Amino acid sequence: MLPGGQSVTALRLSVENLLASPNEAAFAEVIAEHVRDITGHCPSPSEIKSWQRSLPALARDLADAGLRRVEMLVEYKLPLTSKRIDVVLAGVHPRTGEDSYVVVELKQWSRAEPSDLGEHLVIVDGMPGGERLNPAEQVRRYCEYMRDFLGALNRKPDAVYGAAYLHNAMDLDVDGLADQVRDERSRLFTKQRRGEFLRYLSERLADTSGADAADRLLHSTVSPSKQLMTYASKEIREREQFTLLDEQQVAYEMVMRAVDRARRAHSKQVVIVTGGPGSGKSVIALSLLGELYRQGRSTYHATGSNSFTETMRRYPGRGNTRIKNLFKYFNSFTDAEPSSVDVLICDEAHRIRENSTNRFTPAARRTGRSQLDELMSAARVPVFLLDEHQVVRPGELGTVDGIERYARHKGYDVHRVSLDEQFRCGGSRKYEHWVLRLLGLADSGPMEWHGKDEDFDVRLADSPHELEAFLRAQTGTARMTAGFCWPWSDPRPNQTLVNDVVIGDWARPWNVKNDRAVGDYPPRMFWASDPNGFGQVGCIYTAQGFEYDWNGVILGPDLTIRDGRLITVREANKDPAFKSRRAVPDAEFDLLVRHVYKVLLTRGMRGTVLYAVNPELRRFLAGLMRPARS
Repeated sequence: MLPGGQSVTALRLSVENLLASPNEAAFAEVIAEHVRDITGHCPSPSEIKSWQRSLPALARDLADAGLRRVEMLVEYKLPLTSKRIDVVLAGVHPRTGEDSYVVVELKQWSRAEPSDLGEHLVIVDGMPGGERLNPAEQVRRYCEYMRDFLGALNRKPDAVYGAAYLHNAMDLDVDGLADQVRDERSRLFTKQRRGEFLRYLSERLADTSGADAADRLLHSTVSPSKQLMTYASKEIREREQFTLLDEQQVAYEMVMRAVDRARRAHSKQVVIVTGGPGSGKSVIALSLLGELYRQGRSTYHATGSNSFTETMRRYPGRGNTRIKNLFKYFNSFTDAEPSSVDVLICDEAHRIRENSTNRFTPAARRTGRSQLDELMSAARVPVFLLDEHQVVRPGELGTVDGIERYARHKGYDVHRVSLDEQFRCGGSRKYEHWVLRLLGLADSGPMEWHGKDEDFDVRLADSPHELEAFLRAQTGTARMTAGFCWPWSDPRPNQTLVNDVVIGDWARPWNVKNDRAVGDYPPRMFWASDPNGFGQVGCIYTAQGFEYDWNGVILGPDLTIRDGRLITVREANKDPAFKSRRAVPDAEFDLLVRHVYKVLLTRGMRGTVLYAVNPELRRFLAGLMRPARS
């Protein structure tokens, strides 16, 4: 075993230890164990191979630069995300004597070239999966993100630098990539430029122990995350408020280039962006909407959610009718002229339905036209952002396969981007994986929660009283949600809510049922964003699409446990959408309920506290979470 410290944030290795180790596979296994602990996933063979080859090469470079005492923070986890930086070098600046950090992205690429799909996108020879972000831009954004969120770097703009090191490539092998370098925080070096790389390092790091600098970075305070609704107005009216990382920036640039291509070639360009909870889909949507709005493009943001759309109109659109009108519903485009909109951003696209009609639609307007056809027809560049695990109602048809198949049938160009990183749930990929396995939405069965992710707090309450008291004591935003297992009454004539959610001697109302406030309680669409939403229990229809710091979830009696697996109980569910077995067969009900709880369990950004109504399920969860509560 290699000597070195380990934290949730990063694995600390020394140059001397790496150089002295005769077994590259041994230290790769140390890193792999660290990654398994913080993510719950086993590293891929390509990741292990990269550690075996790239890290010793970097250690030799540091030794040749006379920087043997610099600390190497390997697989450094960016705060509030699940994104990991290859290496952060921690040390002392040779001129100022202050803490100095160099973010290093190690690439084993042999050949790569700029892509015509985006300003900072590249195509890597032999690497499947489409375009990648230019590594020079990648490290620049890492540096920017660290400066935004780490207290140790506050008011220290010159404390962190970034470099991409393509140690297997010659200049001609990656011709054009260095042309996109912006500044000294986004340098790119090849093996042909090794001497320049060593000078770059020695100009920013001294041959002095980096242990104290590493300590300060690893134990730095973390600034609150930029919550979507808080910054949405500035994003649209002023300038970029969010730092888009990796695949987020790939998706953004792909859309912007598609806009140019659609205008020049008079061809329709369809972009599909997929990602789990908190992976940044709505941040991308707002970043696109803001930039296109400022450019004067005809652009709209559309969803199938009353709560989400009305909240967007309330916050970014407050005081500006023009901005408010940027936010539409999927069924707003039934009569739109073909390609009359430059860009239509379909957020929460998993909620697209078979058609835009409902029981109130006049017979003369029931054309039978699909909602997907209406959305694609309306825009030169339709953009679909979705998570297939968030399909929670019968009749929701937004799937990657369905959207792509229809677009190709119409002869449209299709571009896809997968956002494989997570930002909500404190960036805890391990927690997301735990939820998927608990709900039977991943291949393996439920797993223990070891509580090793210091970015995200998971607790089990013994009663709904304890759940509510914990949430009330936290700083930041907090909400309670539950499965739809209790009736949902209309408000009383005296403008009070009925305490429908009753568990023993604890009783609370659902969020307001309609679009008007009831006393001090906000309308249903503002339950997640209005401070007075705390105290009512939110359901899936008001929680989906939103985030809050602390998340309380009541697992209703429609969930139980059998032979170590979660089972759904249809008779305990009160959602009117699931009432008819003919319309919603048991197998579909089972999957939709699991999706409902997946959404509810992944709304929190700092932590989640659970309470299960079913005693057997409560005992089962206590067994899974015992290590976290010891």
